[in-house]
Amino acid sequence: MFTGATTRKIVCFSDFDGTIFMQDSGHVLFDNLGCGAKRRQILDEQIKSGERSFREVSEEMWGSLRIPFEDGFDVMEEELDMDSGFQEFHKFCIENGIVFNVISAGLKPVLRKVLDTFLGEQEASRIQIVANDAEIKSDGSEWKPIWRHETELGHDKALSIQEGRAQAAEEALEGEVPLIIFIGDGVSDLPAAREADVLFARKGLRLEQYCIEHKIPYIGFDSFSDVKREVQAIMKEDQQKTGGVGKPARFNPRANMWRRISSRQAVPKFVAATPSREDRIFLWPESFSEYQPRSVSQDIPA
Repeated sequence: MFTGATTRKIVCFSDFDGTIFMQDSGHVLFDNLGCGAKRRQILDEQIKSGERSFREVSEEMWGSLRIPFEDGFDVMEEELDMDSGFQEFHKFCIENGIVFNVISAGLKPVLRKVLDTFLGEQEASRIQIVANDAEIKSDGSEWKPIWRHETELGHDKALSIQEGRAQAAEEALEGEVPLIIFIGDGVSDLPAAREADVLFARKGLRLEQYCIEHKIPYIGFDSFSDVKREVQAIMKEDQQKTGGVGKPARFNPRANMWRRISSRQAVPKFVAATPSREDRIFLWPESFSEYQPRSVSQDIPA
C-alpha cells in the first residue's frame, strides 16, 4: 500500500445521486413531499421522450414542494443510504491533500444539508459543492432553482470541470499538471467524465455499460473503498513515473480532442431523467463514438 506523499495536485469530482448516495435525493423529496412518485415518473418520461427539457421539468418538480426547507430532511435521513466506503475515502482525501468536490444537477442547499446530516457539519464543510443554487421561501411556499448556466440542463458539468481544472492549474506548482478524477454512475455523467484524466464508474449501471460498449477507459467500483484503493495505486504509479512533474502518468489527451470536436459541432442532444438511475441516456456526436483510445481498462471484457 502506498503511504508516501505525492507532490501532484489531485482534484476529485464526484456525482451525488446514485454515486455518493444510493438513492436520488430529489426523488425522495418529490415522491414523499411534492408531486408524488406517479407524477414524477410521468415527468421523467417527458424528458426522455424529448417533449420537455430537463430544466423545465426540474422546475416543476422542485416547484411542487410546499414545505419549509428543514422539514424535508427527516424523510431524507430515513430513506437515503450513503455509500459504505464514502466517509473513509473522504477522510483519505483530506489526509492526502486531495481536493474533493461534489458536482450535481441538483440544488446546492439540499446537497449541503444532506452531507451535513450524514457526515456532520465539520467534515462536510471540507467538500465543495458545484451545483445549482435555489431560492426557498421560509414558509416553504416556493422552491425555485437558480441555474448555474443558461442551458437546457441548467448546469453544464463539463464546463464546471474545465473551470475546476483551470483553477487547479493556477494553484499548482510550476511545471505541474493537476490530475483530475471523476466518479459517477450514469451515462449523463459523461459530459463531465470526458474532462477527467481518470474515470470511475459504478459497476452494473449505465455509465459502466456505456464505457464497455464504446471502449472508453474506466475503473469499475462497487464502493468508495474500491475508489480509495485504486487512487492509492494511481498516486504511487504517478509518483514513480513522473515525480509529480509535468503531465500525470494517467493524463487524458482525449479531453482536449473532445473540446476541439464539440466546438465545431452542435451541442449533443441530452435525454435524461432526474440524475442517478441507470435509465439515463446520453446521445453522442458520431466523432465521439468513433474515437478509439489507445488503452482500455482491465474491467472491460475482451
